[in-house]
Amino acid sequence: MKAPNYFEPSAIKKISDSDKKLVHIVTIATKPDIIKQAPIYWELKNRGELVLLCHTGQHYDFRYSGGMEEEFGLEVDIHLKIDGNLNQKVAQMIERFGEVIEYLHSVDKTPIPYIHGDTSTSMAIGLGSFMHRVACCHVEAGIRTLTPKTTVYQQFYDEFKAGKFDWNTYYEAMQQRENYELGSMEPYPEQYNTRVSEPASGFHAAAVELDREFMLAEGFDPKTIKVVGNTVADATVAAIADSEKSTIFKKYPQLENGEFIRVCIHRRENTQDEQRFIVLIDAMEQLIRDGHSVLLISLFGTEAAIDEFGLRQRIEGLAKEFPETFIYSDVWPYYRDVIAAMRKCAVVATDSGSMQEEMNILGVPCVTLRFGSDRGESFLAGSNIPAPPIDSKFIVEIIKGAVNNKDMASVGNIYGTAVSKKIVDEVLAQADDELGLFQTEEKRLQIKS
Repeated sequence: MKAPNYFEPSAIKKISDSDKKLVHIVTIATKPDIIKQAPIYWELKNRGELVLLCHTGQHYDFRYSGGMEEEFGLEVDIHLKIDGNLNQKVAQMIERFGEVIEYLHSVDKTPIPYIHGDTSTSMAIGLGSFMHRVACCHVEAGIRTLTPKTTVYQQFYDEFKAGKFDWNTYYEAMQQRENYELGSMEPYPEQYNTRVSEPASGFHAAAVELDREFMLAEGFDPKTIKVVGNTVADATVAAIADSEKSTIFKKYPQLENGEFIRVCIHRRENTQDEQRFIVLIDAMEQLIRDGHSVLLISLFGTEAAIDEFGLRQRIEGLAKEFPETFIYSDVWPYYRDVIAAMRKCAVVATDSGSMQEEMNILGVPCVTLRFGSDRGESFLAGSNIPAPPIDSKFIVEIIKGAVNNKDMASVGNIYGTAVSKKIVDEVLAQADDELGLFQTEEKRLQIKS
């Protein structure tokens, strides 16, 4: 069978020259994927495994992809080059990755795809793999959304409106597991994607024990689930070591003193809901007018919402009115710049899952601008706190309580160390040359004759 044109010629040669049966395919697609999958790619490569890097094309802009490929020294072997709307992109990923697997099977190789987290790529590559009897390694498996119960939120919001809100009591309540519930399933891709990725995988690399608990409750085989930490810890440690190369403070010298709030609003649940988005922008403006320095990192989704909801003049007006205390920036292409700046900030207010993890590792207080979080472990640990997008003044009160909060900053890293090594150790221990990570019932049950 002829190799699909998605393969680089060097990748075809790499496959034909190797006597390895297993082919490890590390898939990347979005900015968080690149950050979190790069350590696994290098762990496999440094061990001499046959490893291919597959980029689906979900993120393609230099700021979201190319800059970090350059920074992490990544050379893409397979480009799926997806395009179109979300439905079309997902369909293309399933079809094109299926062709990749068919080719590898035709040259007598056994693929092991590594999919990550809750992206559309993770779901589509998982489905495309499963349809060809190939099981994935799901990195960052088991993430589910924990949301404070209605009674809990209502109590504190009523107290806030009555002028009786106590931040410390709220903070303590958000560390109690009994105050949360599962079941969030709004019509946005992330929560669906992570659930679909699980049954397509033969090994589940859970970041924390909470994720393992979720998967066990859903009936997944405990033998396939290992708590290994989150690979973002490996990437963050590397970026800290590399941060001396950062030039971000030359571009934005006002960030160097560290007394700023980093704001990021990009998830569809916020950017496609006018009421939520405006509440969050109102909160940001109030913080600026109250004298806080704010760095707004504006992603594609943020920009689209600003225009759709008629906020362009307002945002640009704030930047002109407060040139020293309001920085309105697009995404930075280099991870070392992100980490260098974030190490200094007073608090991060975000709807990003990865930022919640990174802030825990860096010892920076985090406020999640959502009703719940799929990194609920950071709520329970106390490094993160939710600020539901219902009232801008309530959000401001929560953020102000988190600014330079020593208790939140001193929680300690809950996401582990040397995580990529643990994942690769487990995959190599479990993988079969013919089946990869797929388990037949004979292998799973191990009935003795």
